[in-house]
Amino acid sequence: MADTSFSQNQSNPMFWGIDAEKGRWILVFLGMAINLCLGSVYSWSVFVGPLTEYFTQTLGQAVTASEILMPFSVFLACFAIAMPLTGKYLDIYGPRKIIMAGGVLTGLGWILASFSTSVLMLYFLYGVIGGLGVGIAYGAPVAAAARWFPDRRGFAVGLVLLGFGFSAFITANLAGVLIGITGVMGTFRIFGLAFLILTLLLAIPFRFPPSGWTPKGFAGSPTAASCACSTALPEMVRSGRFYALWLCYFIGCLAGLMAISISKPVGSEVVGIEATLGIMLVGFFAIFNGGGRPVFGALTDMINPRNTAIVSFILIGGASLLIAYVPSVPVYILAFALLWGCLGGWLAIAPASTARFFGTGDYPRCYGVIFLAYGAGAIAGPQIAGYIRDATGSYLGVFPVVAVLALIGIITAFFMKDT
Repeated sequence: MADTSFSQNQSNPMFWGIDAEKGRWILVFLGMAINLCLGSVYSWSVFVGPLTEYFTQTLGQAVTASEILMPFSVFLACFAIAMPLTGKYLDIYGPRKIIMAGGVLTGLGWILASFSTSVLMLYFLYGVIGGLGVGIAYGAPVAAAARWFPDRRGFAVGLVLLGFGFSAFITANLAGVLIGITGVMGTFRIFGLAFLILTLLLAIPFRFPPSGWTPKGFAGSPTAASCACSTALPEMVRSGRFYALWLCYFIGCLAGLMAISISKPVGSEVVGIEATLGIMLVGFFAIFNGGGRPVFGALTDMINPRNTAIVSFILIGGASLLIAYVPSVPVYILAFALLWGCLGGWLAIAPASTARFFGTGDYPRCYGVIFLAYGAGAIAGPQIAGYIRDATGSYLGVFPVVAVLALIGIITAFFMKDT
């Protein structure tokens, strides 16, 4: 059957009869919606309390803070591992099929997790299956935006990723309501079914631009716009910029994912925020996580990756010191808004910087390898936070550690040179 949503006319591709100059924005907003589904993992802190109660009271199984945070870490680690493994298939199968495959696994991960009878089952069903699904699907809308917007790459990629960061604003509050109505496992089933259907439908229009296509007024070369490779993966991993970017990305994600995984417990245990307000604030923080992506993406275009990275680490360090030494409700809200915003920022800085430093020809594989930094941060961040909580009885000890990491990030960022 002919695809009427997109015309592969080399000089003037169309979306549903709309010129590509305007029609390419359709993919940005569809990518944003897909990431809204994929980013539901960021609402995990809302599930921590209900899952602890479910395993301890309903199933009679004692669980620790680290164990309940582990599915979050496993999910994000599998997410990161799947990125480079999937990248080489994007050009073979195209973004539509890749998004659909990832969407099916993501939905199944949530649905199957609802039948977990142990934390170990939750690690595999939610963490591994769901995480691999998100990892497969995540890179396709990002790669499509990078190719359709050579003229505004950082901003377009940031907008696509806004949905991932903004997800918790919707899913955290929705999860809080659904848990009260259907229980925590019923919420897993509802989420899984919704994500399965939505990603399949939203993936249908996705295509890469025809070879040689450029937007009107674009000053770069057609070769660059159509993603002929300027730096292949083997060459990238031999460059100093790769290691500087990877380490900065790791530190940014480590700090941000620590904060995201413990947002609600810190609010209730450290500054005494009531449970319902705590859930609402997780959604509020998600606005900053989503908004940080186009903001930091645009900054990467304007002031270069190195300076943008330094700005983010200054904010991360300052927010961490505030919550560590002046714990209060207003400080908690300000600090966590900044931490969530900077994590969102790194999810735009890193892909935009990858395209800027290494080109877009081998982009899915190149960014996939750099994205492993996110997976490393996903494993280390929540587990360090859980360990500190179990060892000291408080999450406050997490934040001086994050401040030191931010200082290391500032030093490392100086090696992220454009040339």
